[in-house]
Amino acid sequence: MNPASAELPPRTAAPAAPAPGVSSAARIVAVPDPRGGTALPVLYGRRALIPRRLHARGPYARVALTGAVSSPLGGDRLSLRVDVRTGARLHLDTIGATLALPGPYGGTATHDVLLRVDDDAELHYTPDPLISVTGSDLVTAVRAELAPRARLVLREEQVLGRTGEPPGRLRTRLSVRLAARPLLDQELSLGPGAPGWSGPAVLAEYRLTGQLLIVTPEFADHRPPPQLLSTDSDQGEAVLTPLAGPAVLISVAAADNRTLQRLLDRGHRATGVPTEPGRQL
Repeated sequence: MNPASAELPPRTAAPAAPAPGVSSAARIVAVPDPRGGTALPVLYGRRALIPRRLHARGPYARVALTGAVSSPLGGDRLSLRVDVRTGARLHLDTIGATLALPGPYGGTATHDVLLRVDDDAELHYTPDPLISVTGSDLVTAVRAELAPRARLVLREEQVLGRTGEPPGRLRTRLSVRLAARPLLDQELSLGPGAPGWSGPAVLAEYRLTGQLLIVTPEFADHRPPPQLLSTDSDQGEAVLTPLAGPAVLISVAAADNRTLQRLLDRGHRATGVPTEPGRQL
């Protein structure tokens, strides 16, 4: 038989490759400084997650996350890990709002955050708002592992769509373990394809949402009572909920950014915990 005329097996289609995207990881470790402050022996990041140390006074170190590229785009994979060791104090935020964008290839972007705080350590994690842009698809997961006498202030804000446009798809999860036991585990799914997200059980007519979680040993003896924080004159709804542990959660849905900020700040003041890191509880 002529090899050239032999029947060849049928071609099979190659498996579809995942949408290309940026893979970025950042790592921050905070430890006490012998001079009374906080040192950062590990401060690493690349591409979309670059930590910058900022000037700070007192026992706190302050770090802001920025990026050399626009992210998260469709297909991006972002990962952040923060360890705050015994005696350290860290304030971590971002430089400017984060835009979740569809990107040239589409696909789902992911952003995973792991926060670990030891006894007698304190972390304030307060990133600027996340804006879910039309056509984007983002899954975020924040996991906090806290020692029994750790302190955490975590503030998150989400904006569904830029002005005059519908939102993208956004799925968020926040899970917190205190002394290796569950303290909080909640998920929120918003935007196209999410059942009932714009109905009365979730956001109704509002397009901004935020939450503030405060965990501190002082709440073991006395926690603020549950309370409605919003009034009839507010363009939003807000509630303070004590958790089954030394923690409270403030949840807000608002029509505009000014209302969102005002209600989150009002909830923070209602807890009695200082709104500026470094002040005494």
